[in-house]
Amino acid sequence: MSRYWNSTIKNLKPYVPGEQPKDKRYIKLNTNENPYPPSPRVIETIKTAANEDLRLYPDPNGDELRKVIASYYGIDTEQVFVGNGSDEILGFTFGAFFDADNPILFPDITYSFYPVYANLFHLNYKTIPLDESFAICEEQYLIENGGIIIPNPNAPTSRYLSHQQILKMAEYNCKCGKLVVIDEAYVDFGGESVAKYIRDYPNLLVIQTLSKARSLAGMRIGFALGSEEIMQGLNRIKNSFNSYTLDRLALVAAKEAFLDKQYFEEVTKKVINTREWVVSRLRAADCTVMESRANFIFMSHPAVTAEELFGKLRERGILVRYFNLPRINNFLRVSIGTDEQMKMFCEAVEEIGNM
Repeated sequence: MSRYWNSTIKNLKPYVPGEQPKDKRYIKLNTNENPYPPSPRVIETIKTAANEDLRLYPDPNGDELRKVIASYYGIDTEQVFVGNGSDEILGFTFGAFFDADNPILFPDITYSFYPVYANLFHLNYKTIPLDESFAICEEQYLIENGGIIIPNPNAPTSRYLSHQQILKMAEYNCKCGKLVVIDEAYVDFGGESVAKYIRDYPNLLVIQTLSKARSLAGMRIGFALGSEEIMQGLNRIKNSFNSYTLDRLALVAAKEAFLDKQYFEEVTKKVINTREWVVSRLRAADCTVMESRANFIFMSHPAVTAEELFGKLRERGILVRYFNLPRINNFLRVSIGTDEQMKMFCEAVEEIGNM
């Protein structure tokens, strides 16, 4: 521990990202990356934009990208914010809209960055337990709070929340002037965004990423959708940290990724189809697999502990994610890869189970 650290950093438990090994080649099913490359149009656009203009600062507001996103969702440009990955926008959200007077509410099993941000900004929070099937009960969130944040689908459990459930929370919090933040990192793999409700619910903030469905994890691009008032708040905190959050290449890549809708739909369909046969095959082997509308599944084996299965898969060159945490320490989160990768994964699970 460094003597130069302040008290906040000394007591902070940082977020731990998924393993990115460099010792050999693995089948990487541990970080929810898309198994397919970005649109060819995106690659060509990046090549064209890699020119002498890189000496100039990018557009700090990302106006062209915001217009494209606004058109895609049928909203106003002023209702769109773009940033350096959805994680950065989540950080801005915790810094801009939550305070220490009332606790932020989020599930007890969810994206582990939420408590990190809460502690970083000295905010109180309260976790609401998922039920025995890892589902979110919206009624438990209808209590006094300083804001609600929920991933939909939830991570790592993959469970999906209906729009009716989300709007019930938004309606409750609208009366007391508190935000409901829906983190839709995985929504394109079988869910539907609640972005269409932001005009009706001015306290609803939707955050998305281009890392998953649009295969741009390496470029760090995120965006938020909400009322103009919320967007102004995000801009105030962004411009207090870094006005130029997206570089020139990221801006043009993101724009082209939205414009190539056909490629986006083809890739997400591939991932969904692969996920469905994988779930069926694992269940046929008596594995427990949660319903998923994400590009990953949450599973446990009937005879092999999750920790042991994790280790034996790694020995075979297959990486998955294991969380040694209460209630989920016998489950693995498995990203959906190509058909060939998932065939190898399923065969490995079956082989380990028969040992």
